[in-house]
Amino acid sequence: MSESARVVILGGHGKIALLAAPKLKAAGFTVDSVIRNPEQSADIEAAEANPVVLDIETADTQALADLFAGAQAVVFSAGAGGGNPDRTRAVDLEAAKRSVDAAGQAGVKRFVMVSYASASVDRDRVDPESSFYPYVEAKSGADDHLRGSDLDFTILGPGGLTLEPSSGKVLIADAAGDLEGERPADEVRVTSRELVADVITHVIAESAAVRETVNFYDGQTPIAEAIS
Repeated sequence: MSESARVVILGGHGKIALLAAPKLKAAGFTVDSVIRNPEQSADIEAAEANPVVLDIETADTQALADLFAGAQAVVFSAGAGGGNPDRTRAVDLEAAKRSVDAAGQAGVKRFVMVSYASASVDRDRVDPESSFYPYVEAKSGADDHLRGSDLDFTILGPGGLTLEPSSGKVLIADAAGDLEGERPADEVRVTSRELVADVITHVIAESAAVRETVNFYDGQTPIAEAIS
C-alpha cells in the first residue's frame, strides 16, 4: 500500500471513526487513527487502523503537519463531547483550525470535516445563553475556517446521530439543514453514525463533493447517486 493512500482520522476512538476505519481499509486505504489515550489502541487495531497517540488539544500546528505529511486525506471527527465550554472551544474550534492549517502546511489537500446539519445557521437560531451555544460557535467557526482555506474540503452535516445500521441511502438537506426551506421534524433529522462513516469513505474514495458542504439524513437515495 502506497503512502499516498493513507488517511489520518482525528478523533480515532469516536463511534463514527471506529466505523469509518474498516470501511476505508476495505476501500484500499491505510488508516492512522489519532487517539489521546494509549489504552484505546486495541480498539483502533480491532477497527483495522493504526493507533497514533497524540493529544490534538495540545498538539501544535507543526506536530500535526508532521503527522499528516504524505497522507492522501485528513478526517476531523474529533470533539470534546460537550458539557465544558472551554474544552469544546479548545477541541472543536482551535484544534480543528490548527488541523486545517497543518494539512495545508503538509501539502495534504483533501480534508473531510464532520460537522452537523444546521451549523451554518444556528448562531442565529440558538440562544447565546444556551449550554449548546459554545458547540454551535465552535463547529460553525471551524467550518468557516475550512471554507476559507484552499484545501479540497468536504464538510459533512449529519442530523441527530443514531446507532442504527447504515442503509447506504441519504436524504440531502439544504445549506441550513432544512428540506424545501422548512425545518424537518425531529424524527426526520436523524443520521446513522454508520451512514456517516459510509459517506466519509465515499467522498474520499471517489473524490466527491470537493469544496462542498453536504447536509444529510437517513433517506432513500443511494449515496453514490446523491453525492458526486
